[in-house]
Amino acid sequence: MNRAGIGVGSASIVLVFAVLCLTIFSLITFVIAGNERAMIDARVELVIAYYEADALAEQIMSDILSADTLPKTARDVDIHTRWDESLKAEMIYFFCDISDIKALYVSLVIHDDTFDILSWQMRATDDWEFDDSLNVWRGE
Repeated sequence: MNRAGIGVGSASIVLVFAVLCLTIFSLITFVIAGNERAMIDARVELVIAYYEADALAEQIMSDILSADTLPKTARDVDIHTRWDESLKAEMIYFFCDISDIKALYVSLVIHDDTFDILSWQMRATDDWEFDDSLNVWRGE
């Protein structure tokens, strides 16, 4: 006896294939969500560390401005100075660590009774090396 139409066997194969596809897609989604969570956690740690360094830099700047003479260190941070001929003023700069590879760089210019902030930015502190191991075609 031949029956026309879809048999039970082909419907089972389609069902197994659909369940397998849904399982694979759910695993991919789970892995992507875990990776995004790790990136978000790293970003949160960086933002928290930045604002801690920012608060420390504010305290150091306040210590510098309230001191009678320019200190060499403040709150365990080395303070560097140099005379800037173009500004005709003393330039002060220091770094507050954010992480192992980033620091908050602050540079100030102090005039008689005022100051100007020249730079207040996050910079990379690790050594960067140029990678020329790939042969890239640069034209003729």
